Amino acid sequence: MRKVDHIGIAVSNLDTALQFYRDVLGMEVTAIEEVPEQKIKAAIIPVGESKIELLEATSPESPVAKFIDSRGEGIHHIALQVSGLESILSHLAEKGVRLIDKEPRIGAGGNKIAFLHPKSTNGVLMELCEPEQAGDK
Repeated sequence: MRKVDHIGIAVSNLDTALQFYRDVLGMEVTAIEEVPEQKIKAAIIPVGESKIELLEATSPESPVAKFIDSRGEGIHHIALQVSGLESILSHLAEKGVRLIDKEPRIGAGGNKIAFLHPKSTNGVLMELCEPEQAGDK
């Protein structure tokens, strides 16, 4: 585990949320991208060495849409930056951690990602992410 990479925040409307973060708080949005596999659009906002990732669902079947339907807007997940994601997932599985993703997949920014089930992490959806080159991001 290297650092907190980002905090994912589920929002109903990305443009409305950006009005607060960008226009009111004066934060810089460095990227907005759609991730079709996850059925989301994400805006990346750097904060020091970490980021805020605003997440808008692009489909009612998106996990983010389901999250908002059941819990409302708010913190969706905490992402930890790692090195050696595959070996970490193997280690966690051996320890009995419930994995949403048994194998890494590609997320926003081209990062390899995998989610850990909240039932194994004291109620917090956790994402492990490994940038293309972990030392560069």
